Amino acid sequence: MRCVTTTPPTTADITSAYDVADLRSAFPGLDPALARFDGPGGSLVPAAVADAVADMLRAGVCQRGGPTAVGRLADETVLAARAAIARFVGLADPRGVVFGRSMTAVTFDMARTLAQDWGPGDEVVVTRLDHDANIRPWVVAAERAGATVRWLGFDPVTAELDDVAPLLTERTRLVAVTAASNLFGTRPDVAGIARAAHEVGALVHVDAVHLAAHVPVDLEALGADLLACSPYKFFGPHLGALAADPALLERLRPDKLLPSSDAVPERFELGTLPYELLAGVTAAVEFAESWSMAAVEEHERTLLTRLLDGLGAIEAVTVHGRPARRTPTVLVGVDGLAPAEVSRRLAERGVAAPAGSFYALEASRHAGLGDEGGVRIGLAAYTTAGEVDLLLEAIEAVAGE
Repeated sequence: MRCVTTTPPTTADITSAYDVADLRSAFPGLDPALARFDGPGGSLVPAAVADAVADMLRAGVCQRGGPTAVGRLADETVLAARAAIARFVGLADPRGVVFGRSMTAVTFDMARTLAQDWGPGDEVVVTRLDHDANIRPWVVAAERAGATVRWLGFDPVTAELDDVAPLLTERTRLVAVTAASNLFGTRPDVAGIARAAHEVGALVHVDAVHLAAHVPVDLEALGADLLACSPYKFFGPHLGALAADPALLERLRPDKLLPSSDAVPERFELGTLPYELLAGVTAAVEFAESWSMAAVEEHERTLLTRLLDGLGAIEAVTVHGRPARRTPTVLVGVDGLAPAEVSRRLAERGVAAPAGSFYALEASRHAGLGDEGGVRIGLAAYTTAGEVDLLLEAIEAVAGE
């Protein structure tokens, strides 16, 4: 936040301190002719992040370590990025931060590693609410190990997860669950799921990709043993990160090259790290910290109420999912029109709201939306009330055509 206080800020303090016009000025990619509601697919990048990436590319960095200044710079950049992600997700020890090409790639790598200890009779729980990146890696790894996959469903009307307890046994090895649905915005009771999983000795892998863009993330409070996120969803560059207790990572033996480091977390990172992107990660976290994710959450909550009230007044529009706790992400349909057609017509009116299942294919199918899904409206830190009103006017016009 832009003000310093000696006591915890109230909701009124947060709201008054949040200047969306000031924040928007930091994003060179914002175009006043296009209202952006596509943030769940990747946020825009502030100038400070772009500058950090460009500066590192210009710095002449090649490899970590050694006697040169550029070698030391590379090392400092990696350590700073680990520390930034650790702060961002509430991890005490930055040695537990692993970087990879994407959250999907990091999760596949972790699934293969953990599955080395799985076999027939072991069980893995995945949910139909998740993005496929937190489903398929575990399903593939379990099937190859001969383990059983158990599926946790959800209510197609509310998009709330079912009770996980009936699926858990003493043979459950891992529960993979999203901290927030990228399709419906649902925020499940991850802490409760984690407690139940830990009671039977299972690990919990939490996909925080969608959550991290909207609220403060606390790995310990969530009860996550492993937590994955993607900096490009919260103002950063395109790569993935995994956070875990280093003691857990020390017990795991991933596939690696013989001469590469066996230290944690380096043993999990394949090849040379993208130093320029890691510089961007640090800049992105610092940018988020300068505004406070709590302030972002409050701003988005106010706009979400405005959005849902407006959508509810348009007779031809259906809002898919009514979760009690959610991110500012809403999936809608318009009577008589395919989602892709709605998205196209909105774009003609200067509104970016993409259509699809957004890799949450199991969720879309389970909710009866098939593979085409719906039109996803995602509010972001830089969304304004005027843009929400413009969106509502555009949807009403499309629905009336």
